[in-house]
Amino acid sequence: MKPLLGIFDSGVGGLTVLKNVLYRHGDLSAVYLADTARIPYGVKSPLEIQTIALGLVEWLNMQNISVLAVACNTTDSLAIKIVKQYSSVPVVGLIDSVGDLVFESRIGVLATPSTTESRAYTKVIMASNPNAFVIEQACPAFVPLIETGQINSNEFQIVAKNYLKPLIDSNVEAIILGCSHYPLLKSRLQELLPKHVRLIDPSIGLSQKLDDLIGYQSFVEKSIPTFCNVRFCATSDSEGFASRISRWLGIHPQVELVSVRKNACVF
Repeated sequence: MKPLLGIFDSGVGGLTVLKNVLYRHGDLSAVYLADTARIPYGVKSPLEIQTIALGLVEWLNMQNISVLAVACNTTDSLAIKIVKQYSSVPVVGLIDSVGDLVFESRIGVLATPSTTESRAYTKVIMASNPNAFVIEQACPAFVPLIETGQINSNEFQIVAKNYLKPLIDSNVEAIILGCSHYPLLKSRLQELLPKHVRLIDPSIGLSQKLDDLIGYQSFVEKSIPTFCNVRFCATSDSEGFASRISRWLGIHPQVELVSVRKNACVF
């Protein structure tokens, strides 16, 4: 039996993770769960995120998945222990996957407020390079602008310049896209950055970590993922989420409206 990947995020951000996974594991089947009812996650408290994560994990456990990918950096930074404790299958996350992708010594991180407050990326980078300089920048406006399709707006241009200025002024050599939504901004961000600054997508590391769990040699690497073996689910506005998938992936999927437990206790 082929493995079944469970993957969750608050919205379309996790699609960037799913896409990179399918580039590497082209024939993999997956269940993608978007918690659109409670987006955005990045301004919620740690307890809220942990409670939400438990409900999502419980739902995915019931789908008979083989491995679970946490495609949300906020959840990874605040609730990965809860996810691993309650998941019935092995778990891979984004933050711990970034270490092998970073070679520079001056690193910037763009992430949600909750993720930057946790300093999770700083801890991972410093663990492998204690002499590294790391600056983390919260970007609360990015996810709403992405989800509403406004990345080409003047508002995006203004907030992006404000978010990037401290990193540029600090002479960073690379920037980690510390929210799974942010790779959708890659071309826009590159327009505003010095040419030498490299953008790092942690989902590349996550897809590599899956090799040992699902057997890389068992699958055919494809240049263009088809998503034909993906079951898309959302906790609200399934039609709206299907429209956003179409915008970002160029496909027209059916999206199931599902219900997850909202009042789980994490203690």
